[in-house]
Amino acid sequence: MCGRFNVIDSPGLQSLLRDLGIDLKLPTATNIAPTEGVGLVLDTGAGRQMDAARWWLTPSWAPAVDQKYSMFNARSESLSTSRAFRTPFKRQRGIVPMSSFVEWRTVAGRKSPWLISNAQHALAVAALWDVWDGDGSQMLSCTLVTTAAAEPFAPWHKRMPVVLAEDEWSRWLDNSRPIAANDPVFRSELKSELYLQELPASIGNSRNKNPSEMEGFGELIELRP
Repeated sequence: MCGRFNVIDSPGLQSLLRDLGIDLKLPTATNIAPTEGVGLVLDTGAGRQMDAARWWLTPSWAPAVDQKYSMFNARSESLSTSRAFRTPFKRQRGIVPMSSFVEWRTVAGRKSPWLISNAQHALAVAALWDVWDGDGSQMLSCTLVTTAAAEPFAPWHKRMPVVLAEDEWSRWLDNSRPIAANDPVFRSELKSELYLQELPASIGNSRNKNPSEMEGFGELIELRP
């Protein structure tokens, strides 16, 4: 799963946005938690754009906006069968750019948060989106797609976000063409190196938005494909 992530204005993230065709800078935001606002890249058919979305999918058919079900992550294995995800999977795919994400690792009964990123501090994570207008005002929301953890990452968590390789961006964003449920984009492999470092336990409080606490401490661990 992916329950927190960060957006840090940096050359790496700016380069990712330019390569995605987005000409703007994202403001720095740390310890982003479900139900908060995130930047979502989508393709309208007339070109790519970035919109603000609520990170917790509310299906268009939902009677109300609530947190009854965990809809901030979508398991890749259920995208084509889940009532909430199957329509967005067909024609409402997007990308959430981020600098890093956070996972909690449990060792000998001790649970600790870890910061995960790549060398560029720029990740393009697969997302699905939908628009809800049940109260007369439209709301764009999204969910991050996850898959089974790659073997090197499994000691940290059994799931991981689907981080798209550059040659997968266009195909994922092209909603005129379907993607199969067993597509290699969902493979349980590292598509690039990842760097991991422990974080202070205080970031477990989602109200803690102090960027200095997202710098990590101790050994920097590198995972390679």
